[in-house]
Order: sequence, then C-alpha cells, then structure tokens
Amino acid sequence: MLVEIWSDIVCPFCYIGKRSFEAALQSFAGADSVTVVWKSYLLDPDATPMPGQSPVEYLAKRKGQSIAWAQTAHDHVTAMAAGVGLVYNLDKAVIANTRTAHRLLQSAKKQGRDGLLEEELFAAYFTHGRDIANADTLVACAEAAGMDGVQARTVVEGDAYADAVQADIDEAQALGIRGVPCFVINRTYAVSGAQPPDVLRQILERAAAEAA
Repeated sequence: MLVEIWSDIVCPFCYIGKRSFEAALQSFAGADSVTVVWKSYLLDPDATPMPGQSPVEYLAKRKGQSIAWAQTAHDHVTAMAAGVGLVYNLDKAVIANTRTAHRLLQSAKKQGRDGLLEEELFAAYFTHGRDIANADTLVACAEAAGMDGVQARTVVEGDAYADAVQADIDEAQALGIRGVPCFVINRTYAVSGAQPPDVLRQILERAAAEAA
C-alpha cells in the first residue's frame, strides 16, 4: 500500500497529522505493507522573513485578520498539538521560506530518510524555534536524520532537486489538493487535515480490503 503525504514544514496541522498517522499505523494490521512517501507543498511560496516580525503578526497579516484572532489560532493549535504529545512553542518560531528545506527533503527521499528528516524539521521549527531556512540548521537536521552532512550542505547551498519540489506541487494541483496535510492512499482515497487516528486507520483498512 502506498501512502503519499503532501505537507509543508511550517504547517502546524501537518506535524499533528504526522503523529495521528503514526498512531493509526500502530493499530493497523497491515502496517508492514505500507510505504510512506512525503511530498512537497509550499503554503507560502513567496514567504520573506521580516526582522522582528512575530509569528502571530505574520499569521494575522497573511490571513487578513486581527492580532487577537491570530493569537487565538495559535493557542488552539498548540492545544491540539499537546493532545498528541507534541510541544509547540509558536512564540519562538522563526518565519522562513521552506523551499530549500523541501529540496533537502527530496534528497532524503532518495535515501529513504524523508520521514526521519520531516520529523527533525518539524521539531526544529515548532518546538525549538530554529530557522529552517538557515543552512547550518538544515544540515544539523539532516545529520540527525542519518544523512551525510557534507552531501546535505551541497544540496542546501545549491539548487538540486528544485524540479522535484515543483513536480510535487504541480502534482498536488493536478490531484485537486488545496490544503495540507493531505494523505493519498493508493491514489484511490484522499484524506485532508489532521484527522484522528481512528479515521486514518479506517481509510487504510478500506483501501487494504479493496486491494485484497
């Protein structure tokens, strides 16, 4: 069974969705037959960091809402994250363009380490408040995921895998994906959002039954 997951590293629901999917797999009898592939998606392709801009201010401006609305949204997603065992420190998050990180993820995919790198990048951004557009941060995440640091830096400081990132984005558009996380199972079922583990497990079971 193939499960493709479109996500962006700065999407708070994507990290929560990752945890929910992992929980779903733990209770899915056919977990050993599941191959997971992470796919690139950029929520804000033109994101440009502004010195001193807080994540709350960034969200309010991007959504055209008030600071109070953005703070409430952050509080809500932080509580959701805590519900699946994640610690979000969104007040420390560093606004970043994720395109380079996605190029590195494409490199990790070639090594079967995309899931490991996704975890490191999510934690770096949401928990530790690190700049995931910074070359040193990205290389450190790659090394923590078991990748070669020298090779990772070559990817980060060049333009390799840019076409692969764009191909994932184009594919998402062709499939009608308009938000992330989006879980696509065997190109037959698609589930969007940070769904509870039970919902994801039921979809996996349905896909497995149809493929049998």
